[in-house]
Amino acid sequence: MSTKRPDAATRRAQLLDAADAVFAAHGVTAPLELVVAQAGVGRATLYRQFPDRSAIMLALLERSLQQTQEVADQLEDDDEAFFKLLQRVAERIAVSPPFVDYWRTVERGDEIMALARNRLWQVFQAPMQRAVEAGLCSAALSRSDLLLVFGMLGASLRGETPSQRQALARRALHFILEGLRA
Repeated sequence: MSTKRPDAATRRAQLLDAADAVFAAHGVTAPLELVVAQAGVGRATLYRQFPDRSAIMLALLERSLQQTQEVADQLEDDDEAFFKLLQRVAERIAVSPPFVDYWRTVERGDEIMALARNRLWQVFQAPMQRAVEAGLCSAALSRSDLLLVFGMLGASLRGETPSQRQALARRALHFILEGLRA
C-alpha cells in the first residue's frame, strides 16, 4: 500500500505557513532549517519551492496581498468594508512584526514594493469610496494618505510582546478610525 504524497501547491502552502510562524517568532533571519522542521518536510522540498529566503519573503507578500483581496471581495457589498480591511491590516502588522520590518528595509523605489503598494491601493480604493458615499468616511484618502495610515498602524511594532503589539495596533486603529469616520 502506497501513501500519496501531497501535491506541490499543498507543500508550498505548508512551507509558507511554517515560514510565517518561524519568522514571526524568530525574525526573518531565522535559519531556514527551522522552517523545514516546522513544516515537517525535507530541505530539498524547501529549495524546490523556494530557491532562497528572498523567494520565501516574496511568496509571503504575495499571499498576504491575495488574502487581503479575498477579504475585500467577500466584503464587496459591505459599507463598512474599508474599516474592516484597515482592521485586518492592523492585526496582520501586530502578529508579524519581523515580516513588516523586512519590507520596511526595502528601498522606497523597489519595483516589487511599488507593485505591492499599488495592489494594496487598488484593494482599498473601492471600499473606501463606498464608505465615503455611504456617509461613513469623512473623505477619500489619497494613495499617500493610505500609506501614511499603514505607517501609523506600524507603530504597533514598538510593542515587545504579541499582546502589547496587538494592544498598540488596536489603539492606533481607534485613533485612525475616529479621524476617518464621518
